[in-house]
This record gives sequence, structure tokens and C-alpha cells, in this order.
Amino acid sequence: MPQTETFEFQAETTRLLNLVINSLYTTKDIFLRELISNASDALDRLRFEALSNPDLVPEDHPYEIRIEPNPSNRTLTIHDTGIGMSREEIIRNLGTIAQSGTRELLQQAAEGKNRELLSSLIGQFGVGFYSVFMVADKVSVISKRAGEEKATFWESVGEGRFDVSTASRESCGTSISLHLKAVDEDAGIHDYTESRVLEGIVKRYSDFITFPVLCPVERTEYEKDEDGKIKEGAEPKKVVEIQTLNAMKPIWTRSESDVSDGEYAEFYQHIAHDWAPPMKRIAVKAEGRLEYRALLFIPSRPQLDFGMGEPHWGLQLYAKSVMIMEECQDLLPPWLRFIRGVVDSVDLPLNVSREMLQQDRHILQIRRFLTSKIVRTLDRMRKDEFEEYLKFWKSFGRILKEGVATDRDAVEDLRSLLLFKSSADEEKLVSLDEYVARMKVKQDAIYYLTGESRAVIENSPHLEAFRERGYEVLFLDDPVDEVMVQVLREHEGKALKSVARGDLDFDAGEDEAGEKKKEEKERFSGLFETLQKALDQWVREIRISARLKDSPACLVAGEYDISPQLEKILRANGQEVPASKRILEVNPEHEILEKMLRRFEENPEDGKIAETAELLYGYALLAEGGELPDPARFTRLLAERMKEGL
Repeated sequence: MPQTETFEFQAETTRLLNLVINSLYTTKDIFLRELISNASDALDRLRFEALSNPDLVPEDHPYEIRIEPNPSNRTLTIHDTGIGMSREEIIRNLGTIAQSGTRELLQQAAEGKNRELLSSLIGQFGVGFYSVFMVADKVSVISKRAGEEKATFWESVGEGRFDVSTASRESCGTSISLHLKAVDEDAGIHDYTESRVLEGIVKRYSDFITFPVLCPVERTEYEKDEDGKIKEGAEPKKVVEIQTLNAMKPIWTRSESDVSDGEYAEFYQHIAHDWAPPMKRIAVKAEGRLEYRALLFIPSRPQLDFGMGEPHWGLQLYAKSVMIMEECQDLLPPWLRFIRGVVDSVDLPLNVSREMLQQDRHILQIRRFLTSKIVRTLDRMRKDEFEEYLKFWKSFGRILKEGVATDRDAVEDLRSLLLFKSSADEEKLVSLDEYVARMKVKQDAIYYLTGESRAVIENSPHLEAFRERGYEVLFLDDPVDEVMVQVLREHEGKALKSVARGDLDFDAGEDEAGEKKKEEKERFSGLFETLQKALDQWVREIRISARLKDSPACLVAGEYDISPQLEKILRANGQEVPASKRILEVNPEHEILEKMLRRFEENPEDGKIAETAELLYGYALLAEGGELPDPARFTRLLAERMKEGL
């Protein structure tokens, strides 16, 4: 019977162990990722040492990781055929947090010993091993250092002490056996003796570990006939076979010329869960002071979470081929959350649980570079593959407009990518550059109109004077457009101006036109006072319009007023917005206004004038797609007018 020695954990280890078990990790499944990562480190280290000492292991030595679940004993064992640990290394590495052999090896590498080969090592903090106590009541370790004859046994229940004794093991490597706690789904403890549970964890976190992760998987077989059909009455038979759970293909580390389109498509499906092929892929390899690789995909269609709701990021973060974050929010802005892909770095400053990024200038540097790379790719698509870009815009254009509306630093990057519906063409979308290039000689602004749909906007009376002069107007029918144009403001020195906002005077500076407008204002002044009294609760001013040619009236906002569309958006989001009065503009040349003026001149106290004012206000609201303040009263007044007319 080998002699057993009992050791106390170092003081700092005892204090931190409880933190590791209860607070450090957000999900208990992480323990398997940590053990596989440590096993991968051990295999890498053995391969490295065997380069200078070929006699350390036989030529046919298997480099692998095996997972061995035992449902009857409620144990789970992770075996590796790596470098192993000596007795002294076990006492030092498993008895002290933040004293991992990996960190020491990285320190040696930093001093000039083959850093490239060692870059796949990931256990930089020495605390991952202790995550096993989240799911296990007791942990046993048997390890044999390559080149040594004896193995060492280590065991602890995670309560301040551990036992060490001599053990036997044929080959070098380490076996870690977990005596599992009872399954408690509410506490996040799953049945880690089920192969499907283990496979899911490996696929999620360790799919691209470069060594095979093997596991026995049970399946049911039936005896079949010569045609391959199950024989009638055949009894089911349980068959256990060893399967490799991980893909072992971090294709972002390979040259693009060595990877087929089919392999890229398969990888995209794996990470995006999208069976439609991606529209574009972007490969990034950064070297120098900050080293990382990225493989990004622009999807060909939107997912359900791509609207303006709670953002969901599609970028996965890896540290040396081990997934750290499934939805990384730090490496791309929200308006690029539709991008799918991976970023893999040896230099990112992770916290000790390897689940969160620490705030660091390197993160900002990667974010800026990836964002710029994606924007340049989209701009090339717009210029060289416009039909393809139109497909992209249909799926994700709204999110880019959201970027303009919410991220002022992104405005200059995004303005060239924006496309708009326009009065110039019923189908073709136009860019701001195209609009400016075909502006009229005397036109000094980029005109736009917002509304619920193109049909509503096209039929708006606000456009009448613009059509007459041949001025192009952008049609903005997406809710986010209202906020976007407030941020965008101008393009190429031309201000963006709503055709339904502020005073409009195409004939400013022309004496004859100005004199005519003055005369009309004086002629209608009495009527306008009466109309103002009738509409005072909704309208703050009534004035003669330069916008109208065919319609009798329209409503416009003041230059700095909030638009009715934006009011509606804000209220829908639960914000309190005070009701604002708008300006009623009338067409003095329209027959309705002429008849109203004659009736007023005949009898200024005529009650029908006030009722007609309400109908005129309702007409202006409906013409722009608005809602009537009192639909019942409006329909009653309208019915009376129809009856009188008949």
C-alpha cells in the first residue's frame, strides 16, 4: 500500500477556491472546457519537448484526449496522453492557484524559445482545474511525467487539503476523475455521464481543439436483412463505439487557398445555424504587436433577431481555438451585429474565468480594424456588385441606418452605404452621391419626406410644388429614418431638409412674387383669424403655402419641431411626448379657399366656416396618413356637407 501524504492548500488557494466554485463562472458546463484546454496544453507541451528529446515517447505515441463517463458509479474521467506531471509538479500546480506550469512555459517562450509553437497553450491563470468542484464532490488525479517511471496520485474534496501518494500508470499523461454531484438542472448541474450532454459541451466550447476528443457513444442497432431493412421481430441491441466529438478544424488558421468554398460553407452553417450560403466572407490575419485572426461572414438573409429589438451579436470569440464567448459584444458595434464569424487571438486580455474581456486598448484596436474592414467590403460591393449589394441592403439596410441614428462616430463610415427610395424612380434606390450629382442648378438642399409607406408619401400634398419644379425627393418610410436624418443632417455641404417642415419659399428674393404673396396674406387675414379660432387646439398658425398646387391644405411642422412620425415612435416606446401644434398651410388658389373667403366676406359670423375649417384640418391629416382627433365628428360633418351638395 503506497504511503499517502496530506497537504494543506496554500492560504490564498483556500480563500480563492470558494470564489472559483461559486462565483467565477457563469455556467457550470465550463469545467469540461477547462479540463480539455489543460489536456490540450499538456499534449502541446509533450510534442514540443519531444522535438528536442525524441526518446521521450515512442514514434507511434497517440496524442489524444479521452472522456470516459460511468453512469453506474456517477463518475467522469478525462484522460490525456500529454506531458504529465511529476510529484513535485502536482503538489505545486494543483496546490496553488495561479501557479500553472503553462504560465511558466509561456514565460520561457517569451525569453526566446519558439513562441510560435507555444502560442496554442491557453492555461495562463492556473485556476481552470478548480472549476471541477462546481460539479464534483471529490476529484482524483493520476499523472505520470514523460520520461519518469512512477506516477502520482492526487485527491481532494476541495475543503482546504489534498492527499498525494505514489500510483501506477503505463504511459505518460494525466487522468482526472470527477465524483459527480447529483443532477440539479435548476442549479445548472446536468447529467455529465450522458454522452449527448458531453458532446454538446465539446461542440460548443472545444470543437476546434487540434487534438481528437474521444468519447464512447451508445447507440441502438437492429438485425437487418439483405436489403438493409430491419428484420421483423428483431430485438434492439446496444452498441458502444468510440467517436471523435470535436471537428479539429480551425479553418481560420489555414490559408484561404487551402480551404474550399464547400468547407467555408460548412463552417458557416456550423457557427451560424443558417443553411443558406453566406453572401460574403472576410478573412483577417493581423500580425505584429497584436496578433489575431478573424473569419467573418455576411449572411445572405436576416435572422429573427435582426430587427431593432434587443441586439444579438453573431461574433464568437476564441482564445487559441477555444471558444471564450458565444456572443461577443466588444469586438463589433451593434449596427454590425448581423455579422457571423470568429475572432481568435493569443493576446486578448481575458479575466481569470476566460469568459469576459477586460477593457483594454487592444480590444478597441481590433474593433476598429474589423469595423473598417467590413465597411470597406460593403462599399466595394456597392460599387462593383450593385445587384448583390441591393440584396444585402434589403436584408440589413435598416440596421445600418440604425447605426447612423445611434452611433455618431459611425456616420462618416456609413453615409456612402445608405440607399433611399426616391421620387425619381419607382423601383431604383439611390445614394446620396447620386442625388447630389443630379440636383437642379438653383437647388440648395437635399429634400426628403417621411411617412408610413411609399404609397402614403407619394400621394402627399407636400410634394406638389417639388414635382412642378422637377426637384427629386427622397422617400423615407422606415421608422428609424426619422432619427437617422436628425443625425445625418447634410451631405457634400447640402443640408437634408424635410419638405414637410419649416417655411418654404421658392420665390424668395423675387419682388413680383413677394408682392403677390403679401397681397394674398392681407386678403385672407380676416378668414385666417376665424379659422385659427376654430382650430386653435390643434393648429398654432395658418398661412399661405408655397408647397401646394392642387390640394387645398397641408400640415407642416416648425423648423425645430418634432415630427408627428417621431412623436408616434417615441410614444410607442413608452416615452411621454407633449402634444405639439403644427402649422396649417392653405392654397389660396384652390376653389375651396376662394369659396370660403367669399362666404366669410358675406357673413363673418357664419358657423359653417368653423365647421369647414375642421373638415379642412381633417383632410390635411388624412392626406399625410395621420389620425383624426375626433373621427365621429369628422364623418358627421362630412355627411352633412355631402347632403347639402346633393
